[in-house]
Amino acid sequence: MHLSAKSPLVYLFDWGDTLMRDDPTKTLPMVEWEQVAAMNGALPLLAKLRQTSRIMLATSAAASNEAQIRAALQRVGLAQYIERIYCQANVGHSKSSAFYQFILNDLSLAPSDVLMIGDHFDNDILAANAASIPAIWLNRQSKDVRSAPLHSTIHHLSALEK
Repeated sequence: MHLSAKSPLVYLFDWGDTLMRDDPTKTLPMVEWEQVAAMNGALPLLAKLRQTSRIMLATSAAASNEAQIRAALQRVGLAQYIERIYCQANVGHSKSSAFYQFILNDLSLAPSDVLMIGDHFDNDILAANAASIPAIWLNRQSKDVRSAPLHSTIHHLSALEK
């Protein structure tokens, strides 16, 4: 389910509760958790998307740096699909219009060449939209659907394969 018929050059995925299961009660970096898990559908989706597009991670996780995030992704077999990791530690901001503008500048891309997918409506969707990046809200929590010219809603990652 894309916002336009054109496939994006870059998919930006949120990390916690989009690609990997998050536990907000834990304060250690995810790589140090005893158990970590990929979200249902993440592995086959990334394998398919990687055939035609670039995949990046965009997270405002404060407890993990880029190396720790990559190591956590490696533990569940997702690291091989993620080309770049943009996190609070290497961007210098949490998710905001400036965070997404940094990514666009770093990749030398127009907003229309990127698609953000995340589970947090304000930080993942509205902040990306503020930088003119189209976004898809991954809402696993309810049947709520929100759509506007720059965003739409899915309830499972498998919807992106269509």
